[in-house]
Amino acid sequence: MKVFFSEFLNKYFPNIVELQNYLYSSVRETLVMIVITGAIGLTLGLFLGIVLVVSAKGGLYESLRFHNVLEKIVNIVRSIPFVILIALLVTFTRFLVGTSIGVKGAIVPMVIGIIPLASRLTEQALSEMDKGVMEAAKAMGISKPYIIFHVLIPESLPGLVRALVTCFISLIGLTAMAGSVGGGGVGSFAIRYGYNRYMTDVTIVCVFFLLILVSIVQGIGNRVVNKVTH
Repeated sequence: MKVFFSEFLNKYFPNIVELQNYLYSSVRETLVMIVITGAIGLTLGLFLGIVLVVSAKGGLYESLRFHNVLEKIVNIVRSIPFVILIALLVTFTRFLVGTSIGVKGAIVPMVIGIIPLASRLTEQALSEMDKGVMEAAKAMGISKPYIIFHVLIPESLPGLVRALVTCFISLIGLTAMAGSVGGGGVGSFAIRYGYNRYMTDVTIVCVFFLLILVSIVQGIGNRVVNKVTH
């Protein structure tokens, strides 16, 4: 079986066999970018989403002027295509991490690029909560911070999990785009060898890896949603 598998790879994926070390390092870089960007960007996006909800009209901390300003900032950043955002943040990225290429150079624009999406999806998930539950909590005289952390977020948990899954899948796409402009990872590997050198087997393996990664994230997300739905 092992001999057959080796012969199969050498026959149909010769470039992958030759470049397997580069492939492994690219996969590792992609996973590092997703984990770090997800931890930072989704946390900030979740926080901004909560702020948008509680500062909106009728919210726990209603402040329409602040809400409108924050909403416009989110909309502006979200409307910028990611590839252009990378170029726009080159100077800031270099100042922050010392380089604008590689994994470190890709993480900064990825974080800034995912925050608006995460905040909007968080806002949408929180806004879908039954208003009666919120009104009942207010009528009981419960403090506002307690309502946020023990009523608003728990009651919206299935929607929040779906939002996080969507954001993680979007991050996978962002890593590929970042790779096209020197960001490293599987995207860079696919562009450098699969596209520029016409190595079709490299492109196929990169696409297959990304499909598996998306399927794993979606599968885990579905399981968590089923667990927290009540």
